Amino acid sequence: MEQMTNTRAMRNRMILAFLCVFGFFMLGFSSVGNQSKNAEKGETWIDCTDSSCIGTYEGPEFIDGADIAHQFSNTMSARVGDNLKALYANGRYSKVDFSKIVMTTKGMGTGNVTYSLTIPFIRVNQKCEAYTSFDHVGGWGHSPALSSRKKQLAKALLPGEKLNISALKTTPEGLKEYWIQWKNKRVQSECAH
Repeated sequence: MEQMTNTRAMRNRMILAFLCVFGFFMLGFSSVGNQSKNAEKGETWIDCTDSSCIGTYEGPEFIDGADIAHQFSNTMSARVGDNLKALYANGRYSKVDFSKIVMTTKGMGTGNVTYSLTIPFIRVNQKCEAYTSFDHVGGWGHSPALSSRKKQLAKALLPGEKLNISALKTTPEGLKEYWIQWKNKRVQSECAH
């Protein structure tokens, strides 16, 4: 009987050790999934938590006239929107804290750019105070087409709702962005007025 108990204990320790090793392997593997590498288009890294999404694009500023570096704003907006939806689904109602967004750009005009973003979240008390969709409008060295973007996004709004738009954010090298959040029609349909 004692030998049987020792055998079980040893088997349980082996299973636990395996699970720990497997867990560390999966953690390392999942962090690779947060990076997107393409020698031609540069490298993008984004990490989202309950309190923020932080990311960086490093690579060409333009490819064949296309503003590749600025497309990082699109990538980050999609990830922020996904994260806000996940937080909402888990009862951690949140929205972006516009006042604490940090944008930095380095290397504009050199051919290669490092564009970094920090998009912080704040908790709200009620589900209908949360936002679950996120976007932007902007560009390098020119005024963003905010009125056009408002018209484009108007059809995405719940009845009686308005877009929540940040103040204009500008980096010293001339990247200008308005950040925009709203209640997703599908996710927050119960919040319609």
